[in-house]
Amino acid sequence: EVQLVESGGGLVQAGGSLRLSCAASGFTFGDYAIGWFRQAPGKEREGISSISNEDGSTYYSDSVKGRFTISRDNAERTVYLQMNSLKPEDTAVYYCVADKYFEALAAAQRMGVNYDIDYWGQGTQVTVSS
Repeated sequence: EVQLVESGGGLVQAGGSLRLSCAASGFTFGDYAIGWFRQAPGKEREGISSISNEDGSTYYSDSVKGRFTISRDNAERTVYLQMNSLKPEDTAVYYCVADKYFEALAAAQRMGVNYDIDYWGQGTQVTVSS
């Protein structure tokens, strides 16, 4: 059974930091790019970051660039999203995804278009208070 399990969400004050984790199982982790989406209440889903499985290339949306850092530990089958300088507008449910094709995933995130991503996690809530 394929699983992507997010953890590390919670309540933090503006300016604070959180580190999200995405633990993967049930598929060949090294064959998949991993990404993060988020969705705030009443807003469209936003693709914010992804990391290649082949060369470590990364993508960041303008909204998080310079504040968030994505990384992966293939031995642990885990991807991390370090979130610094958090703002109230970062409040959302954060979802981890896995897809075979990093370029397609990153392009879909960049353009905000629908793309048939292979696997989704259940999400973790991040709330940033002002």
